[in-house]
Amino acid sequence: MADHAPMVAMEAVLKPSCELPEDMPKIKGYDFNQGVDLQALLKSYLTTGFQASSFGLAIQEINHMIEKRLEPVEVNDGSEGQESGEAKCKLGCTIFLGYTSNLISSGVRESIRYLAQHKMVDVIVTTAGGIEEDFIKCLAHTYLGDFSLPGKELRQRGINRIGNLLVPNDNYCKFEDWLMPILDQMLLEQKSEGTHWTPSKMIHRLGKEINNTDSVYYWAYKNNIPVFSPALTDGSLGDMLYFHSYKNPGLILDIVEDIRKINSQAVFANKTGMIILGGGLVKHHIANANLM
Repeated sequence: MADHAPMVAMEAVLKPSCELPEDMPKIKGYDFNQGVDLQALLKSYLTTGFQASSFGLAIQEINHMIEKRLEPVEVNDGSEGQESGEAKCKLGCTIFLGYTSNLISSGVRESIRYLAQHKMVDVIVTTAGGIEEDFIKCLAHTYLGDFSLPGKELRQRGINRIGNLLVPNDNYCKFEDWLMPILDQMLLEQKSEGTHWTPSKMIHRLGKEINNTDSVYYWAYKNNIPVFSPALTDGSLGDMLYFHSYKNPGLILDIVEDIRKINSQAVFANKTGMIILGGGLVKHHIANANLM
């Protein structure tokens, strides 16, 4: 008995395996001896395991969206609806992109700008910070700090911390100086021309006014990509609108027109794809439209 391990232990540790399906993916990473081939590297993520495989599946799904988007489709005469987004879509797949403000505050902004610049997405949804940080970065720089820097002490020195990013408060003062005359003009057009402003129309206008090729929303304006931000007042933009309501009251932003517009983008699309980076408002707003 002492010459043999207990049977119960042997059965537990040396338990025979069942046969796995022959076509089951086998784990293998990228071999850099093959050189640096970015397409092959991204493809290898599928069989790398852990989060890399999830990333690989996301790449597969986005490639599927792009293939569908490029498929030729029949276009009707617009009889289903004449408003923007309500005529039958000309694209095989309408791609919705949503992201939270931290991605615009960070260097990911340049990747998002590239997508808008080259018309690779069709509808954008983001938070108020995702709008204002883009314009603020056209006016002044954001700097690299550290996550451990004490926010209270920084604030006393007029520095704002976003994770490990540092934004001088002067940046927001420059933003106010740039924005207030535009709000005055918008109010004038509302009163004199009957312009019906919505958050998406305001973002479109700001993209035009910034006139800076570094801006995501400059390219959204140039390429007529609608940008929706239903909580546009939740940030520095809200502060500016608040101050403006005392200085020159009367400006109205209609969120009802925007909810019809974004829902129509999904309802009248041939197919839709959703790329959602982050959660909360952007996820809910895009998912709800695509539920229609």
